[in-house]
Amino acid sequence: MEAKNIPYGLTDFARIQRDNYYYVDKTEYIPRIEQAESYFFLARPRRFGKSLFINMLTWYYDINRKDRFGEVFVGCHILDNPTAEQGRYLILSFDFSDVNPMPDKVFESFEQHCGFRFMEFADNYARFFAPGFRDELMAQPSADAKFAYLISKATTLNLPIYLFIDEYDNFANDILARKGQGDYNILISEDSFFQRFFARIKAGTIGDRAIKRAFITGISPIVRKSVGFGTDMSDDVYFNGLMGFYESELTDMLEYYDSELLLSDPIDKIMEIITLWCGGCCFSEDAIKVRIYNPVLTLYFLNYYIPHKEVPYQMVDGNVYSDYAGLRHFIRTNRLSGMYASIMEEVVGNGMISAGIDIGYPVESLVWPDNFKSLLYYFGLLFPHVAEHEMLMLGIPNFTVRHQVYSLLIEAYNVNNVIPLDLSALSDLVVNMAYKGEWEPVFRYLASELERQDQIRDFIEGEAHVKSFLMAYLGMVNGYIIRPEYEATKGYDGFYMMPDRLHQPLIAYSYIVKVTYLRVAASDGDFEDLRNEAVGQLQRYAADPLVAQTKYLTQLGLILLIFRGKYLELCEKVELPVR
Repeated sequence: MEAKNIPYGLTDFARIQRDNYYYVDKTEYIPRIEQAESYFFLARPRRFGKSLFINMLTWYYDINRKDRFGEVFVGCHILDNPTAEQGRYLILSFDFSDVNPMPDKVFESFEQHCGFRFMEFADNYARFFAPGFRDELMAQPSADAKFAYLISKATTLNLPIYLFIDEYDNFANDILARKGQGDYNILISEDSFFQRFFARIKAGTIGDRAIKRAFITGISPIVRKSVGFGTDMSDDVYFNGLMGFYESELTDMLEYYDSELLLSDPIDKIMEIITLWCGGCCFSEDAIKVRIYNPVLTLYFLNYYIPHKEVPYQMVDGNVYSDYAGLRHFIRTNRLSGMYASIMEEVVGNGMISAGIDIGYPVESLVWPDNFKSLLYYFGLLFPHVAEHEMLMLGIPNFTVRHQVYSLLIEAYNVNNVIPLDLSALSDLVVNMAYKGEWEPVFRYLASELERQDQIRDFIEGEAHVKSFLMAYLGMVNGYIIRPEYEATKGYDGFYMMPDRLHQPLIAYSYIVKVTYLRVAASDGDFEDLRNEAVGQLQRYAADPLVAQTKYLTQLGLILLIFRGKYLELCEKVELPVR
């Protein structure tokens, strides 16, 4: 038998099972969901396996597919452990990512999407209703009226409905990000079609009404605050691995493909690569030590690696960029973009940031820094990382996401009139830095760009700001993976330009960079004290195990940059510590 295919981009559970694709079994969560809540809400970032999981549930619960249970769920945990509710529901399913988010088209598109889904429902389950049900349902003048009619008839006939809504907040988030709070407030106002739809859902769950269960997925806590339906199980430790892969699940997958002689590298090496580029996710403060791998990024990697016998040169799935388009637009057009950029700078500079995760807040509350940090969590840019002194720290999970964070920070710079750099020119300089050891032109160029920024006093002044500026732009060109000091032993203040040997195997130089900021009025004595302290920090950083493990055969350079105001006063290479 041929080896199983990689199900990259697939959301059809039956096809995955039928056409010999590898399925990471999540059916053990079915009884957990039944026991937890009847009306289940789950927030996860885009491209994290939500649609496939919903599709699997519809196959499990659909009364029309009851007799195909053994065929479709072969090899799954639930096959030998079915619940009493298997195959007993009429399925009503919506996917709001299908709705056009343009304000002048959203209502018509919403009505059309719901109309098609009601028609599918009628076609699938007409035999359970009186003759003429389909025609009467579709004759109702609006989605709200159709919903009311359907619930009424199903309730009268004692027919249980399982409601699924995938990406319930998709078009609402898009309207907020691209058109602003005015159009968004119209969408969520009390008498809007959106609110009426969710009011109809709530009415359908009361007492003996027909909607017995619901499973709703989305991203943003903002929209959920407006509709207020379902019990939020997003941060429940028992559902941390509901979507995504645990390390054990990924190991099982790699061992399978290794047994099929399809891996060209040892499993531990592949695991290391996937961990750095696809891992680090977590959805519960109570499971901080249990990391989740992003399933779409992981499958993207394996889908290329297995047939080509090498890692993809482009490690970031191109579709990922579109996932953050709305967030980019939100930052670009929001009057608070300066505050958001300061938060992004802290994330870039330190690798993490202190924050609490709010499960729901109105859009007006985005003026508060902690709520914007929560938004970055829900978009999949930050995850619970460590708890320090009873304070939760959110961190960037992997190199793929870090690249997105860099681009968002640069977007915020552009909004605040910080002139964009010529990345092509910077890239050429970094190539010489990486292969010839010509490090100084890179930092002279970046320093000259800082000097010409008109808004520097308002925006990029101070050690942390300058460091984040350098890291963001260096992180956007090939050659190095920029790692903040927090990922090494604590006590340093700089960043490590780790050689990207995965894509640049012949790279010859690696660097640790210390950025120090001097007050304009500082004395020569202050300058010398600052320099001596920075040299000591660089030398201690160079001895860190992380650096020793990842610099490989490259020659390590220690670079000290001292800025006075926005001007680079010292740019020197520090001697490595004597061993």
